Amino acid sequence: MLLTISTTHYPATDLGYLLHKNPANVNSFNLSFGKAYLLYTEVSSERCTAALLLDVDQVGLVRGRSDNARGTLAQYVNDRAYVASSFLSVAIAQVLGSGMNGRSRERQELADTEIPLEATVHVIPCSGGADLLRALFEPLGYRVETEAIPLD
Repeated sequence: MLLTISTTHYPATDLGYLLHKNPANVNSFNLSFGKAYLLYTEVSSERCTAALLLDVDQVGLVRGRSDNARGTLAQYVNDRAYVASSFLSVAIAQVLGSGMNGRSRERQELADTEIPLEATVHVIPCSGGADLLRALFEPLGYRVETEAIPLD
């Protein structure tokens, strides 16, 4: 699962102050379902992009659970590690929670400033399609762009 957050606010590297994560570091976080990484894929004064990458432990999710069909591969083979789900919500709360509270010890004036942000969730299942996504997010002021990915 992958979430990217970008800004073109000048200097864009201020995104590190907002997220409470240094753009020069690769941060890793242990979660109950795997590991999360926060790294910056683009860092300049004109544009900065932070990426939250989840590595879901498929085997760890299945081990020790008595409700799964024993001995079948079906319990291991699924899309849980690749599409955005509640795992991403948990990772956002745990990894970016300090940045979401709207406070900054070093730069509170920056936290109080409205800046342009672009968030992209890569691969999200939506049985209602693009129309449902637009109906959910556009009334809140978000611009929604979708691209269908063909199945094999």
